[in-house]
Amino acid sequence: MRLTIRHAETYSRGQLLLRTFLGIFYIILPHFFFFFFVAIGVLFVNFIAFWAILFTGKYPVGMWNFMFGFFAWQVRLNARLNNLSDGYPAIGISGQDTETQLEIVRQDSYSRGLLLARLFFGFIYVLIPHGFCLLFLMIAAAFVRFLAFWIVLFTGKYPKGMHDFMVGVIRWNTKVGAYFYNLTDEYPPFSLSETNDSDFSHKKI
Repeated sequence: MRLTIRHAETYSRGQLLLRTFLGIFYIILPHFFFFFFVAIGVLFVNFIAFWAILFTGKYPVGMWNFMFGFFAWQVRLNARLNNLSDGYPAIGISGQDTETQLEIVRQDSYSRGLLLARLFFGFIYVLIPHGFCLLFLMIAAAFVRFLAFWIVLFTGKYPKGMHDFMVGVIRWNTKVGAYFYNLTDEYPPFSLSETNDSDFSHKKI
C-alpha cells in the first residue's frame, strides 16, 4: 500500500483559521452525516466479502472498490483536519483529490488462512501490537499538529519533517485498517515510511 499527501510550499493562513474555528460546521458535520450511512454499508460489504473470499478466494471487484473508496475518503478528510492540505475534501467514496493519493494492490486471489487468522486472532496479532504503537504516535501527533498550527499561522509554511511525520501516522493507521478489513493480505509494517513495493493497481483519490 502507498499513501502520499502532497507537501505544499505555502499554506493558506485563512483556510487554517477557518478549519480550526469553523471546521466542525463546514467539514466535520457534513462529512460525518454521510460518513455514518456509508459506514453502515461498510459493515454489510465487509461481511459479505468475508464469505465471498472464504468460498472463492476472491474479493468481488465492486465490493473492493467500495471499501477502497471508503479508505480514500478517510485519507482526504484526515489530510484537511490535520492541516496537511488546503482545499475542501470531496465527500463520498468516489470523490477525487489532487492533494492526496492512495494505492492498494487489488489481488487476484486472497488467502483463506489469513482471512480466518484475522477473524479469530486479529485482535492479538494486529490490533494489540499496532494499537499500542499508534497510541503513542497519536499522542506525539497531537503535539506536532499543535506546533505546526502556529508555524503555519506565522510563516505560511508547514515544516517538511513535521508534515512527513503526520503523513506517516495516517499511513500506518490506514495500512492497519486495509489489512484488518481484508483489502490486502500484506501484514502492515511497523513503520511510518512509504513501502517500496512496485506491484500496484494505480488508484488515485
